[in-house]
Amino acid sequence: MDTQFFVSLAIILASFALYIGIAVFNRARRTSDFYVASRGVPPVWNGMAIAGDWMSAASFIGMAGTVMILGYDGLAYIMGWTGGYLLLTFLLAPQLRKYGRYTVPEFIGDRFESHTARVIAAVGTMVVSFVYIIGQLSGSGVVIGRLFEIETVIGTMIGVVVIAVYATFGGMRGITWTQVAQYLVLITAYLIPIIFMSLQITNNPLPWMTYGEIVSKLGELDAELGLTQYFAPFQTGTKGQFLALMFCLMAGTAALPHVIVRFYTVSTMKAARWSGAWALVFIGLLYLSAPAYAAFSRFILMTQVAGQPLDSLPAWTQAWINTGQLQLADQNGDGILQWQEIVISNDIVVMATPEIANLGVFVIGLVAAGAMAAALSTAGGLLIAISSSFAHDIYSRLINPQASDKKKLLVARITIALATVVAGVVALNPPGVITQIVAWAFSLAAGTFFPVLFLGVWWKRANAKGAIAGMLTGLGVTLGYILLSTNFDFSLFGIQDTGAGVFGLPISLLVTYLVSILTAPPSQKVQDEVVDLRYPEQMSYKDGEVWMKEPGR
Repeated sequence: MDTQFFVSLAIILASFALYIGIAVFNRARRTSDFYVASRGVPPVWNGMAIAGDWMSAASFIGMAGTVMILGYDGLAYIMGWTGGYLLLTFLLAPQLRKYGRYTVPEFIGDRFESHTARVIAAVGTMVVSFVYIIGQLSGSGVVIGRLFEIETVIGTMIGVVVIAVYATFGGMRGITWTQVAQYLVLITAYLIPIIFMSLQITNNPLPWMTYGEIVSKLGELDAELGLTQYFAPFQTGTKGQFLALMFCLMAGTAALPHVIVRFYTVSTMKAARWSGAWALVFIGLLYLSAPAYAAFSRFILMTQVAGQPLDSLPAWTQAWINTGQLQLADQNGDGILQWQEIVISNDIVVMATPEIANLGVFVIGLVAAGAMAAALSTAGGLLIAISSSFAHDIYSRLINPQASDKKKLLVARITIALATVVAGVVALNPPGVITQIVAWAFSLAAGTFFPVLFLGVWWKRANAKGAIAGMLTGLGVTLGYILLSTNFDFSLFGIQDTGAGVFGLPISLLVTYLVSILTAPPSQKVQDEVVDLRYPEQMSYKDGEVWMKEPGR
């Protein structure tokens, strides 16, 4: 084992000790601790926890690699994922917080006065979260596989054990504060390499100001090699696919159950809005950096690795070949590695770049710790969403309403362990790269939940039958399109599997509207509650009038 291994291992173990210590110190003792951290998280810290929850393995590990390989077309991920928080902050988060429930299925069940709608929403939450967590486990496999220079499959198995143990400790209370710590670790790990790369290449430590110059140079290199220019739009897909993917990521962000539940952990509607604003600030630090990361990485590969003799390549190449994520082949037999002969996975670009740029063992270890923090933080939130959907919305509401808090927490923790193991089995042979798998989860969330949440908050006439029909239709259309596209090369208007939600969402919206119009309206009590959601917490809607609440009332 070399020095790099021990330094990386030491940093990762130290960060793990920090996370587990925080989780144990803040472990859940009540169901309100487990599900919503007793609604006592300040907005700034909640914004940071949201960012930590949000910065998944797809964001940390996969996004810069996707932009590096796709160029302009990869920007749909950045614009979609960022824009979705505007929709969530303005259209849904404050209103859902005012309704005062623990989970998205609980809101849907109570808003539409239907146990059937609750169960469908709970199953939908588990499906979306399950697909999403496959990407996180795949990401942990990439990190651990490189650290130990083993197959990524074995690394994924180790990651399953680590995540299962970590997530069952603290529930939402513990995960909130571990996500704050994880955000600080991952953003530090992400920014340090890009700052050093900017200094190396441009003599300027501000990559956000300099990478435009590098993009121009990449265009010149592409022209010399006869490649499509890096910044040329719509080269890997159609304009329709770009817009569809961006739309799905925005609507999916606004409807992801594990993201929405983070807004339940604050005390007021105002705090929910501020949480969204702070989250955008913290998320922007990474998302504004990803295109620069991609440009610098591609530039270093094209100028310092491509064109070198195969027998004198740096040692890091063999380490990544051992993981199965990098392939180098001398196709023309000239002994020189050409750019076209490098097959590099999207998922290793961020992890490999510190080695490519020769930034030193400490930075390499820090990036590994940041990548694990990203996978752990999102996996924790997803596992809470899965466990609460089953333990809170199905078990304690339908199967065993008389269950004690202790029994509910036990069921929730068992659900976490089982979900992690099952998702880990699927992640051993993932059906796509990390960003692709995660995009499926967003499309499913957009098609299944966005219409019913949007209409449930803003249209008092929406009823249970409409919600049930809309969720089933949206889930079926979106999932069906993903399966047809991936297995039978099926597409409409050039839209690929990652943009499937662009069909599921409008169909679900239309079905919910038509079925609601053609069937009986919800009770007057529910309609009044829906109108009440539109007003600040100091006001309430009652008997057709808006009332100013008295202090203490």
